[in-house]
Amino acid sequence: MIRVAMHRWRRTIAVVSSLALCAWAQAGLMDKPVTLVVAFPAGGGVDVVGRILAQGMAQKLKLSVVVDNKAGASGAIGAQFVKRAAPDGHTLLMAPTTSYVMSEKMSGAESVGYEIAKDFRPVATVGELPLVMLVSKGSGITSYTELSAKARQQPGKLAYGSSGNGSTEHIVTEWFRQQASVDLLHVPYRGSAPAMADLFAGEIQIMVTTSPTALTNLATGRVAAVGVASPQRLAIFPELPTFAEQGLPQFVAASVYAVLAPKGTPDDVVATLNAALNETLDDEAVKRRFAQLGVEVVHSTPTQARDKLQQESTKWEQVVQRIRAATR
Repeated sequence: MIRVAMHRWRRTIAVVSSLALCAWAQAGLMDKPVTLVVAFPAGGGVDVVGRILAQGMAQKLKLSVVVDNKAGASGAIGAQFVKRAAPDGHTLLMAPTTSYVMSEKMSGAESVGYEIAKDFRPVATVGELPLVMLVSKGSGITSYTELSAKARQQPGKLAYGSSGNGSTEHIVTEWFRQQASVDLLHVPYRGSAPAMADLFAGEIQIMVTTSPTALTNLATGRVAAVGVASPQRLAIFPELPTFAEQGLPQFVAASVYAVLAPKGTPDDVVATLNAALNETLDDEAVKRRFAQLGVEVVHSTPTQARDKLQQESTKWEQVVQRIRAATR
């Protein structure tokens, strides 16, 4: 009887402690603003999506959610800032996890200053942005067929831009180059904006970018799109064929976006933030804005977000290894 009583007492204490932790987490979360760090310049795809989510989260959580742009080093500066932040739910990272995984696998964890799967706790996967290949209007290229033919006629002459070595644009275009068996020249820039400016000017001929950025720049009439690296055509751009339709069935890639918290953030805080994000994604206005950007909404639990991050890590590590093997 004494043992049974002791066991029940311990269980009661455990339950009370758990409830106390929950109450502490909720109270701690509600007593000051949340900062959503966007580690890229204002106006880009990550920033636009982050601001939409921040506005929705603020309404769901009944507190201020502030977007803080800490751009630089292909997102590493912002990631390092959040990595060092207190694990209390007040500082979060708006993360293009595909880009972070690629940078880490290409440059090494010591170089970028983080291990994305170890230094952060996924709160939720929020969306996938299909990748679109743009070409300069001055190149005279209007389709993937013309691009591949011209690249074979002039090996190493067609140049593609990226926001730096190890960036999404770099890794995905190198993967494309292998899939299409063409020789392209890589021109790395200090960010995607100057690369896009040179694509406009015809200094480079090719650039891969996310669907929101692609749609924005297509509206200028200074670039054209030759394909989207998604399983299906974009609902917002149905006339653009997939690369699978054009003979590259394996060339499927998207930029996965997630919200991450520092490692050690309590379960209850993560659960609260996850619920706020999923409720935001269910909002009809948010769905419309994401659809206009070509962003595919993703709902997830923290566990599913963790699994998705691991899948991205495994996939792109293999691609990076193939790229390195081909350049030796």
